Amino acid sequence: MTGAFVRPRPGPRGLRIDVLAAALVALGATVTTLLYARVGFYDDPAPVWLCAIVIAGISVPLALRRRFPEAVAVIVSVAFFVGQHFEVPELLFSNISLFIAIFTVGAWGRNRRVATYLRIAIIVGMFLWVAINLIVTVSDPTLMPGFSRAGIFSQFASYALINVITNILYFGGAYYFGNTSYSAARQRAELEARTVELAAERERTAAQAVALDRVRIARELHDVVAHHVSVMGVQAGAARRVLGSDPAQTSASLETVEQSARAAVDELHKLLGTLRDSGSTDGADAGGSDAARTSSSTRGIEQLDELVNESIDAGLPVTLSIVGQTRRVTGLVGFTIYRLAQEALTNTRKHGGERASADVRLRYLTDEIELEVTDTGLGGGRSTASAPSGLGQQGLGQQGMRERVAAVGGEIEFGSRAGGGYLVRARVPIAPEVRS
Repeated sequence: MTGAFVRPRPGPRGLRIDVLAAALVALGATVTTLLYARVGFYDDPAPVWLCAIVIAGISVPLALRRRFPEAVAVIVSVAFFVGQHFEVPELLFSNISLFIAIFTVGAWGRNRRVATYLRIAIIVGMFLWVAINLIVTVSDPTLMPGFSRAGIFSQFASYALINVITNILYFGGAYYFGNTSYSAARQRAELEARTVELAAERERTAAQAVALDRVRIARELHDVVAHHVSVMGVQAGAARRVLGSDPAQTSASLETVEQSARAAVDELHKLLGTLRDSGSTDGADAGGSDAARTSSSTRGIEQLDELVNESIDAGLPVTLSIVGQTRRVTGLVGFTIYRLAQEALTNTRKHGGERASADVRLRYLTDEIELEVTDTGLGGGRSTASAPSGLGQQGLGQQGMRERVAAVGGEIEFGSRAGGGYLVRARVPIAPEVRS
């Protein structure tokens, strides 16, 4: 943005301020001209009409100084030169006006190259004029007769040095403060632009957080509903088939349906309670807040046996094996493992066929914990060439598992088994690095 910055012109309020300033300069120059004339500053001062032109030249253009800084600087410089050369008795406001004009070119000039060259040209021209006047004065004994010209540090030499130093400070100050004002305006514009960008970024981040929350809610609802509803569907079908011939089996199946319905309602209550609690938390990033909310679930590795028993009650033979030294893991890791196993078994029940069975293995490695779920995936006679079976069924389930594992810095793989069926294997760091 630095190279493309163009300082905007002032609005109506700025124009009114400049007009008022020009009027004050005109009034002040008129008063000081009368005072200098009364004092007799010049033996033969300029005529009144020329004084009026010079006063107008150093004051009126200032009303448009920030809209046309280059033109104003040229007009004021010419008026200043005319007033000094033809002995207009005004020395105070003419100097103030010239300083303002040079300053304005540096502070408001849009073309920086033109602003630089124009100020240098005006300053060099003024110094040449001062030098010529000093040369003429030193060569004419009738001018300033009371000043000694003998020696390096004569009275006239001291007077000349004072004039040079004064002009250096005068023009140098106008040049420097003009550049400083322009730089400050550019920095303010950059800061405002960054503020707008940050505000837009905050809006984008908030929108992304909302989107992530929606994905997370959909994932949680899918896990809870799909698991329990699949169990209820299987058991309801079994109860319907033996309704007239085996009342005991019918009662057991309906009892399982009831238990699954209660469990689903209970988990939905917990999920919604977690969402309400986390909804009031501000300032957290999407990944961190997701991890914190997810880890607040009561489901974990300790509930894997309950999950297996539910699947067995639903008619899916499942075995659970735990390999390695059991260690404590974070709530987030335990919840992730539980949901992965739940989704895998749900997919087996939905797509593996009536004769499918599953095996759940949990391995504690050095720095990771590995979950492996396999099934026989016969697919109810479906051709594996026409549609995937068992855990291989694509959809929201596998996508949700990928997102869960990625969120804790783990890895997951899906694939058909050589002897038939499907495999899901996930490895999760025991101390995960949560990713947004």
